[in-house]
Amino acid sequence: MKHQMLYGWRWSAAATVLAGVLCAGGAAADLPAADTSAPAPRWWRGNLHTHTMWKEGDDFPEMAVAQYRDRGYNFVATTEHNCLAQGEKWVLAKEMARRAKMDVLAAYLERYGRDWVETRNDASAGTLEVRLKPFDEYRALVEEHDRFLVMQSEEITDKAENGLPIHLNAINLPELIVPCSGATVRDAISNNVQAAHALALRSGRAIQIEVNHVNYKWGVTAEDLAAVPGARFFEVWNGVTDDNDPGDQNHFSSDEIWDIANTLRLAHAGVPPLYGLATDDAHEYHGNKTRSIPGRGWVMVRAPRLTPESLLRAMALGDFYASSGVLLDAVAFDAAAGKLSVRITPCGSETFRTRFIGTRKGANLLGKPRRDADGKVVNTTLDYRTPTGPQVGEVFREVAGITAEYTLKGDEYYVRAVVTSSGETEVPSTEFKFKRAWTQPVGWHVSTGGKP
Repeated sequence: MKHQMLYGWRWSAAATVLAGVLCAGGAAADLPAADTSAPAPRWWRGNLHTHTMWKEGDDFPEMAVAQYRDRGYNFVATTEHNCLAQGEKWVLAKEMARRAKMDVLAAYLERYGRDWVETRNDASAGTLEVRLKPFDEYRALVEEHDRFLVMQSEEITDKAENGLPIHLNAINLPELIVPCSGATVRDAISNNVQAAHALALRSGRAIQIEVNHVNYKWGVTAEDLAAVPGARFFEVWNGVTDDNDPGDQNHFSSDEIWDIANTLRLAHAGVPPLYGLATDDAHEYHGNKTRSIPGRGWVMVRAPRLTPESLLRAMALGDFYASSGVLLDAVAFDAAAGKLSVRITPCGSETFRTRFIGTRKGANLLGKPRRDADGKVVNTTLDYRTPTGPQVGEVFREVAGITAEYTLKGDEYYVRAVVTSSGETEVPSTEFKFKRAWTQPVGWHVSTGGKP
């Protein structure tokens, strides 16, 4: 099967940023000349939000990431809450069983044996402990060259002074980032982005920073995302079943927030749009729980090599798409012709609809507060909908079939595509029943001279 992804853009002032290795919030590192010996780019499937027993997951790290390898994934980022899997850590076996609601030690022993599994103290006294393997140990067990990669990462778990939760994933870390907090949601996001940026510059390491589950406790608005230029990635789909991705009668969905934020970023702030991720945010691995389990969301990255640098470079260029089940043979943007096209991988008798979504110049950018049924103002993303005229997040075209394309008219801030299948997701979700894929926004133009 031949895959293709060719993204194009017009951004005179900052093209070097997108062409370079991502250093935290979008800054570029000095790069050597392109490696002409690199293999042809190919698709790599990965999950960028994964928890293990090191903090709030219910399985050992090597058992958790091996589930992804066994499912055919190529990479995983382990993102413990304010924690890296480093140093010595022993956990009571009975606490592990309580968290998992099963005997996880028995399954661990069955898979890896007593030569790998380390225990101490007495099970009959209730003091039996198991050593959690640190990152460098378990990655050596599960990684496979050109097949499977694990990236040490962190979910920076923070809050603004008003108590609203702020969670960001920092991918490919050499050391822990201590949460920075802030007086407001956008201050907290910005401070943590800057901390990741500083670590990237100090370490010379490619680091990607992502804003997680924006509708979790309704913590992050589109205006917050628009106000932090250094935030370039966010979760348009998070597999946890109660994190409010679909929105409700008083709140926009994550998809709608994406369009509002991108319109404000391009029209008002003069900075590049956000790129959208789909992730699992997996905590549960045993089939006895369903809230946050593997297989609900992932990214497909087009890169020449299975290395952190190659993957993050491609993502900084927007050369990836997000999916909850739909696979794409090709997604391409011809910048000269202004045409975005997708070709979907057929799957049995499933049918597909592709919506091309964006915002035209002239759309209303003066939002109004949303009000609940009692007329009270809801502290959430503003409402930019109007009875007439161009709309923020308008569906420009809808196409049935396995191929679809849209040619820009010239007045769009950007366009992106969302493909929805008639087939249900392999891992069911109560928040959305059917498989989808999301491409990244293209056709955008920033000419302010400012850096992201």
